[in-house]
Amino acid sequence: MPAAKTDSNWTLVVRALRHRNYRLFFGGQSLSLIGTWMTRIATAWLVYRLTHSAFLLGVVGFAGQVPTFFLAPFAGVWVDRWNRHTTLVVTQVLSMLQSFALAVLALRGTITIADILWLSLAQGLINAFDMPARQSFVVQMIEAREDLGNAIALNSSMVHVARLLGPSIAGIVIALAGEGYCFLIDGFSYIAVILSLLAMRIVVLPQTRTDESVLHDLKEGWSYVTASVPIRSILLLAALVSLVGMPYTVLMPIFAGTVLHGGPHTLGFLMGAAGAGALISAMWLAARRTVLGLDRVLSITAAIFGAALIGFGFSRLLWLSLLLIPIAGGAMMQQTAASNTILQTIVHEDKRGRVMSFYSMAFMGMTPFGSLLAGALASKIGAPRTLILGGMICILGAGWFAHYLPAIRELVHPIYREHGIIPEVARGVESATGLRIPPEE
Repeated sequence: MPAAKTDSNWTLVVRALRHRNYRLFFGGQSLSLIGTWMTRIATAWLVYRLTHSAFLLGVVGFAGQVPTFFLAPFAGVWVDRWNRHTTLVVTQVLSMLQSFALAVLALRGTITIADILWLSLAQGLINAFDMPARQSFVVQMIEAREDLGNAIALNSSMVHVARLLGPSIAGIVIALAGEGYCFLIDGFSYIAVILSLLAMRIVVLPQTRTDESVLHDLKEGWSYVTASVPIRSILLLAALVSLVGMPYTVLMPIFAGTVLHGGPHTLGFLMGAAGAGALISAMWLAARRTVLGLDRVLSITAAIFGAALIGFGFSRLLWLSLLLIPIAGGAMMQQTAASNTILQTIVHEDKRGRVMSFYSMAFMGMTPFGSLLAGALASKIGAPRTLILGGMICILGAGWFAHYLPAIRELVHPIYREHGIIPEVARGVESATGLRIPPEE
């Protein structure tokens, strides 16, 4: 009997995999993401080996992320106009070529910091289109809307498993053969996700046909986002947390070396612990049966994330830091996944690409500016105080969101009823308890 219950719980956690298209995507993307993390580690190591400059490490990271901030809203307009499946195939092919270009230059021994900078910028441009297209495409892979949240949580699990495996594999490959082979492996890993996309059987959604300009559609998307209290509030909280909280990873080497008096292994333990916390949190989120209650999760996890950052900032003990950082990683993951799930559930289909582009802008687009801000503050007041200040602002943001939560729910619940989410949950509770639940007033 316990075994049957365990099997049932596991089936619940991975229920999105029953959809053939998502199952293909999950398999291909899992392999590709390991290659992506290998490239991230190899790029950082190569930049530092060539220049021994922390500043240039930051510049390369900034170049790879900042295009999302400036281009994602325009990319969202095109995603709403284009076939999202085709768009993803194109972005994956371009990303593969970018990795192969890095590999060729590195293996020939002719790569320069300028090459890395321009190729990182090119990948950032590709990602500006890839991210909103990929986020919007999840709906087309999942036929049952009630499995959407599970699919998004499994996506997060996939990212964090790759985050644990990729750097470890990269370290071995770099030690044995050099950075170029990491780029080469990453290039070949894109073949897996490209083949999975080509193998899908996709029901093509009607494309938006318009004679209006891109700027007109961009303004329309912006008006839609700003006029919707739930969407606007979720994106504002996401942007705030990404600006002041997410850059904790940039300061991690300082904590590992200066604050905790460790070395590279200490940094590895801290980053691995954050990834493990995020993975466990993602699996918990994947086990949720419904999107109901996720709005409350947003304010709770933002507050927990802030409190964990404050505790980490005060900690001078490695064991305590290793207990706190998984909490921060897990809370940040839930913040990201819960925001994504709610937005995907309530947004109008013809504006999905534009809304998800603003989501990408809020989360990923704000990160490079947060990194620059964190670096500047840390040089003035120190890394611990910078992290404590960021944690306090995250808690204030959580309080602000919680204040508007009743108004947000009042607007969101009619959309849930329209999509059949609230009646479905009620029927499930009635079946399990034998009690009749009256309809909401």
